[in-house]
Amino acid sequence: MNVSRIRGRLLFSILFGVLVYAGLTAFSDFNKVADSFSEFRWELLPVILLVTCGNYGLRFVKWEYYLRAIGVEGLRRSDSFLIYFSGLGMVVTPGKVGEWLKSYLLREVHGTSVMRSAPILFAERLTDSLALLVIGGVGVAFFGPEYWWVVAVIAGGSALAVLVARHRPTAGGLIGLLERMPGIGRFAPRFMDMYESTYILMEPRGVLLMTALSVASWFFEVLAFYLTLVGLGVDGSLDTLLKAAFILPIATLVAAIAVFAPGGLGVAEGLLSTLQIELLDMGKGPAAVGTVIIRIATLWFGVAVGLVAFTLLARRLASEGKTLDADDEPPVAAGDPAG
Repeated sequence: MNVSRIRGRLLFSILFGVLVYAGLTAFSDFNKVADSFSEFRWELLPVILLVTCGNYGLRFVKWEYYLRAIGVEGLRRSDSFLIYFSGLGMVVTPGKVGEWLKSYLLREVHGTSVMRSAPILFAERLTDSLALLVIGGVGVAFFGPEYWWVVAVIAGGSALAVLVARHRPTAGGLIGLLERMPGIGRFAPRFMDMYESTYILMEPRGVLLMTALSVASWFFEVLAFYLTLVGLGVDGSLDTLLKAAFILPIATLVAAIAVFAPGGLGVAEGLLSTLQIELLDMGKGPAAVGTVIIRIATLWFGVAVGLVAFTLLARRLASEGKTLDADDEPPVAAGDPAG
C-alpha cells in the first residue's frame, strides 16, 4: 500500500470539503451563517465532541470483537487502538481506499494477512448500515416517506450480502467467476482466504449482536446532533430528538449510497441542511451552521484523531525499520455509512 498516494487522496478530500462548506455558506448567505455561528452556544461543543467519542469507543469494541472472531491473538490493545483509529483518519479518502490501511497496518504490526482481515471492513459497514436503519427507519414513516427507497436498498443489499456470504456454493461460484476474469484471476489464491473470514463475520448471531452494538454507538452521534440543534436555539424536546434520529441516519445512508463522494461530502451536507429546514423550520443560516458543526464533530474530529494515531504508529514502525510506502495492492474498496 502506497501511503504517500493515500496522503494525496486525503489532501484532495480535505480541499474538496473546504469547497463544499464554502459553497454551503454562500448558498445560505454568509451574513446569516456568521450570525448563527456567533449565536451558537459554544459551551456545548466539548459535550458534543465527548458524546461523539462514545460512538468511536463502541466502534472500537466492534473492531476488537471482529479481530477475535477471525482468530487474531496476541495483538496488544494499544496497537489495536492505534491501528483502528489510523483507519478512522482515512474515511474521507475517495472510494474509502484509505480505510484499508487498517488491514495493512495489522499485517505490519501483527503479521495477519490483508485478505484475512479485510472482510472486517465489510462487516463494520454492514452492521453500521443496519443500525442506522433501526434508528432512522421509524422516522421514515412519520417524517420522510419519500425515503423508503433508502430503507429498501440498504435492507435488501444487507440481506443479500449475508445470504451470499453464508451460502458456500453461491460464494464459491462467484469466486470461480472472479478467477476467470482477466487481471483479477491472479488474486485467486487470496479470494478463498478472504471468503473464509467473511463467512465467519457474517454469522447471523454475530451480525445481530454487532448491529445492536452499532445502534448504541450511532445513537451517540444522534445525541450529538440533538445537542447541536439545541445549541442553535431549537427546542430541546422529544420531538426534536426524534427528528434528529431521522435526519442524521437518513443523510448518512444516502451519502453512503453515493459512493462517488469521499466521506459522503456534499451529499450528506446538502441533505442535512435541507431536512433541518423542512422538518425543524430552521433558516438557511442556522441549518448550515448545524450541518458544519455536526460534520466537524462526527467526521472531521475523527479524521484528526485518526491522523494523530497514524503518526504515532508510523513513527514507532519506522523506529523498527519498517516502511509504509510499499506498493502492495489493496483489496477492492467499499462504501462507508460512517462518514
